[in-house]
Amino acid sequence: MEDFEDDPRALGTRGHLRSVSRGSYQLQAQMNRAVYEDRPPGSVVPTSAAEASRAMAGDTSLSENYAFAGMYHVFDQHVDEAVPRVRFANDDRHRLACCSLDGSISLCQLVPAPPTVLRVLRGHTRGVSDFAWSLSNDILVSTSLDATMRIWASEDGRCIREIPDPDGAELLCCTFQPVNNNLTVVGNAKHNVHVMNISTGKKVKGGSSKLTGRVLALSFDAPGRLLWAGDDRGSVFSFLFDMATGKLTKAKRLVVHDGSPVTSISARSWVSREARDPSLLINACLNKLLLYRVVDNEGTLQLKRSFPIEQSSHPVRSIFCPLMSFRQGACVVTGSEDMCVHFFDVERAAKAAVNKLQGHSAPVLDVSFNCDESLLASSDASGMVIVWRREQK
Repeated sequence: MEDFEDDPRALGTRGHLRSVSRGSYQLQAQMNRAVYEDRPPGSVVPTSAAEASRAMAGDTSLSENYAFAGMYHVFDQHVDEAVPRVRFANDDRHRLACCSLDGSISLCQLVPAPPTVLRVLRGHTRGVSDFAWSLSNDILVSTSLDATMRIWASEDGRCIREIPDPDGAELLCCTFQPVNNNLTVVGNAKHNVHVMNISTGKKVKGGSSKLTGRVLALSFDAPGRLLWAGDDRGSVFSFLFDMATGKLTKAKRLVVHDGSPVTSISARSWVSREARDPSLLINACLNKLLLYRVVDNEGTLQLKRSFPIEQSSHPVRSIFCPLMSFRQGACVVTGSEDMCVHFFDVERAAKAAVNKLQGHSAPVLDVSFNCDESLLASSDASGMVIVWRREQK
């Protein structure tokens, strides 16, 4: 990865609070090496030392855990326009939202039966490219090709605020700062990342940075101190996020593949008994799903493993399974241009495929699990959203 030598942190810039010093990080790295010295090369989850966690999951294999009984429900209110993003609410089993290139966002409820569309949020004048739930699920933030972001009240669907992009450019992605939901990061078509204060509607001073291309994907680590951004030229940049001020400091750059758009970034801290390696899951139009290890506290990435999917042009996304740390092995889920949902065990170097769900009639763009993994939602390029029900043991 590229290192930015002109980083002002090296000069002792005031206002930047590092969460871990270089010395303490080196000590932690030595401790991590000691913990993992007996692990096989390339392994992610030391399952041999995880009997208690396996017991919590019923001591079943990943294939058994991720067997599905079929479709629970199909939402077709956005048919004929792509649904680029579908997301369950945080720590919620039955609330679901999806955005569409028809310019609207649907809020859905799966229980009580039958599943229903509670309300449709309208106001954007062009397609909605992305959205995110706040931590408490009381608001949503959305970005649109109409060069605005909107803040919505989830309870009644009211638009609380409309915020124009500082550059007047199409907004392509967004994410909440995980610790301070008053701050949202957006990426636009003029290659810029902006930290926005959704209360004031203004960008944060020092919270902007330029990438090498259109910003398509954003992801924070769990503590909110590291941000990764991917663009349509194939680069992923890491930024240090100043928790006190919202300032971004560019740290590292990785060229995944020159000219291949990075359409999805998903971060996982994996700090648990079974899963200690911070990792990043990346889709980049290479007909592969890529798993990277985060090797230091500046977001440096090291390729760990790849998995075969079909993706050459569509903005396909992927996720880590939420209950991964309690399973035997570790599972990820991705959309694909072959119209299927694919499950992979990141522990397996060969024959990593765990399951494949068939039912869509267009490229699958996004996937989302509810909090207990009993339901999985997937959306496609034709506007269909399918909710799948996992088999109950």
